[in-house]
Amino acid sequence: MTTANKITIVRILMIPAFVTMAIYYGESVKRGEPLEWQRFTAIIIFILAAVSDGLDGYVARHYNQRSSLGVILDPLADKGLLLSGIITLSISNWSELDPDYGRFPVWFPVLVISRDAILFVGAAVLYLLIGKVHVKPNWTGKVATVLQMIAIGWVMLQLRLLPLLYVVLAAGFFTAVSGIVYVTDGVRQLQAAGHAHPAKS
Repeated sequence: MTTANKITIVRILMIPAFVTMAIYYGESVKRGEPLEWQRFTAIIIFILAAVSDGLDGYVARHYNQRSSLGVILDPLADKGLLLSGIITLSISNWSELDPDYGRFPVWFPVLVISRDAILFVGAAVLYLLIGKVHVKPNWTGKVATVLQMIAIGWVMLQLRLLPLLYVVLAAGFFTAVSGIVYVTDGVRQLQAAGHAHPAKS
């Protein structure tokens, strides 16, 4: 249990705290009595969790604390934070004055969850068939993650620079494209291992 892993575990424990505050604030908006301290608390928890992502990575590299547990926990914490933010802000409206800015459209969490589920199943299939999985980070996946974070921030901070729908459409587009890229790469790995097109007898 390295220092980096302890930071990651704390980050994972922040997720239910964020979800609780986010849902409570949404309920207060629904009652017509927004409790702003709940919104600010949710935002602070989310920011701390996001910042700690870089912190545990720095500690692991700087103090040579890379571990097999960290390899599992770190992406779990990252994905958990993103999904909890997207799902929570899809079922809880944060804007009493303009609901279009207060929550995500239903298709957005469905798209994000579907992509992640397909990639998870695909990775499992690759591992079962060829015994290894090579995940090559792609720029479309990184852009999708950044845009998902921006979309979450757009709702929480109630920004009006652009319609929320534009931000969500951009995040959704790169989420879908990155999914296609990773699936294509997985198919290539199967073909290289001789499973996609078995030789005819």
